[in-house]
Amino acid sequence: MRYLAAFILIIIYSCNGQKKASMANTNEVKGSGEKLTLILQDNYSGSEIEESMIIKDAKALKSFYSKINRTRKPGLPVPEIDFTKEMILIHCIGEQTSGKTAELTFVDENEDEVVVKSSAKMLEKGKTSSSITSPFSVYKMPFTQKRVTFKKDQ
Repeated sequence: MRYLAAFILIIIYSCNGQKKASMANTNEVKGSGEKLTLILQDNYSGSEIEESMIIKDAKALKSFYSKINRTRKPGLPVPEIDFTKEMILIHCIGEQTSGKTAELTFVDENEDEVVVKSSAKMLEKGKTSSSITSPFSVYKMPFTQKRVTFKKDQ
């Protein structure tokens, strides 16, 4: 009976791992004013290569979330976005073993384009792992018809 109670407690506590990643982290990105808002940052995007995406419709957003939710039970919830007012920027840094996380930073905006810097930021000491991850970040920003350019951090 004691083993059954311990087993049930282990199952309950292990289910809390997904909640941490799925909570919408809507902190504004430093130095960006209200241009970029972080929605989600996690370690599995399913992408093997570095890529940045601009999502301007709900169908594309659901497609991305279905890709990252293939191996998750329960899956991450798809955020409710009003695509008439906002759009989504996603940055995946591909497979990593070095303990990095994906990050986007607003750089500049002119009459033709919005420039965003994409980078892979090192995690704090003690939070790194030797496992293979494919970190990604999901940001929202006000909808614009301007071209969005991703500038890679050197």
